[in-house]
Amino acid sequence: MSREEKRTPRRHPRRSRITRRILLQYFLSLVGFVVAFIALVLMAWSFSGRFTWYESDPLYQILHFVKEYILLFGGAVCLVGWALITYYFISKPMRYLDEVVEASEQLARPSDEPIVLPEDMKNVQDELNLVREQALRNAYLAREAEQRKNDLIVYLAHDLKTPLTSVIGYLTLLRDEPQISQELRARYTGIALDKAERLEELVNEFFDITRFNLTTLALEPERINLSRMLEQIASEFLPILAEKELRWRLDIQPGVEIVGDPDKLERVLDNLIRNAVNYSYAQTEIALSLIRLEDRVQIEVRNSGKTIPPDKLERLFEQFFRLDSSRSSATGGAGLGLAIAKEIVERHGGSIQAQSADESIQFTVLLPLDCQKIV
Repeated sequence: MSREEKRTPRRHPRRSRITRRILLQYFLSLVGFVVAFIALVLMAWSFSGRFTWYESDPLYQILHFVKEYILLFGGAVCLVGWALITYYFISKPMRYLDEVVEASEQLARPSDEPIVLPEDMKNVQDELNLVREQALRNAYLAREAEQRKNDLIVYLAHDLKTPLTSVIGYLTLLRDEPQISQELRARYTGIALDKAERLEELVNEFFDITRFNLTTLALEPERINLSRMLEQIASEFLPILAEKELRWRLDIQPGVEIVGDPDKLERVLDNLIRNAVNYSYAQTEIALSLIRLEDRVQIEVRNSGKTIPPDKLERLFEQFFRLDSSRSSATGGAGLGLAIAKEIVERHGGSIQAQSADESIQFTVLLPLDCQKIV
């Protein structure tokens, strides 16, 4: 045994209320049986003393024999009583165990039918029913996410046809009509390029779906200047904001450093900012702030947009959930950005929350200063 194992005390399982109740009932039953037996013997002794007995009376001979061997008879009766009481109280938890085994089989195939156990096991019944309801809820969410993913793949596959057809059509025109004007050629080329870029976006969404299902996020932590990272990401988004008639409002505390995976944290910020861009009103601000707290950092991304209803707000971080439920994936992507962001943040030992009210949407990310002390 190692020194650490010697220092660590071994934990003993705590007895449940059912165990304590059965042991108490067993002890009281034994005591009650002994008291009742002694009382019965004393009553029989007192009752038989009221009569005059003769040696020739057969009943007197039996009672005299019992009196002579009272310890033997008393011990035999106590032994039989102890055996019967012990058998009853051993078989009782066995019956409970059978009930629990049957309930566990029902739990392995959860259904809408609730688990019913004896009254003594009411607390166990409640806990098993909570597990059953959670399993049903998880199964429903898994089926719903799978259906959303399948629908999205069908929609994306269908959407691939339109830009692909346009690219082929305009390139065919350029090939078959070499005498067209430079202005028209530039126009056709520009349209074909736009459609090709749209194809790239759709293919990337397919890759996101595949990566999310087939890979596990593994962190590669290093010390990073988070302030500089946010400033660089903000500058890279300037052309996109200008195109959408949006502007930055930055409040980034300088010199904030943490230990984390820079590539994956950059993806978190990219997803949050793209989400803000997609759902912002034109000619409004997107606020990006960073502050260092005592043992963690706080990042906020806030934009002005349509208020998200509470029921949808709770589901923003689900896989393949999109606020825009229409077929078009021009906004919101595959519905994986926020789900991936949440997983990355939680792998760092942090948390991410969303709030929306009064046509304002805010995402708050809390990260520890050193993820290696958490993961």
